[in-house]
Amino acid sequence: QVQLVESGGGLVQAGGSLRLSCAASGGTFSIYAMGWFRQTAGKEREFVSAISSGAVSTYYADSVKGRFTISRDNAKKMVYLQMNSLKVEDTAVYYCAAGYSTTQVMTVPRYWGQGTQVTVSS
Repeated sequence: QVQLVESGGGLVQAGGSLRLSCAASGGTFSIYAMGWFRQTAGKEREFVSAISSGAVSTYYADSVKGRFTISRDNAKKMVYLQMNSLKVEDTAVYYCAAGYSTTQVMTVPRYWGQGTQVTVSS
């Protein structure tokens, strides 16, 4: 069982930056692929980014490619999402996710965090 806790959300102006963090506990963090999703009211949760267990491969939704960067520190059991050039449409609750493969974490993650709110103002 893996527990995931996100932090780093907040209010930022358009064009600004935020870094989200996700702390993992329980389980062997280094075996999990990790990901980020986001959700706005009335919409389905959508994939944002993923990183393989060894950080060799990264994946991004087209909407964030070139602006967001995912990374991980297996020694600290942390995964990060650096978000630059934020847009109003990036406003959402952001969720950390874990899975046994990148395919799984990008589609049906095994574990979820509780989410952190990101609000981008114009």
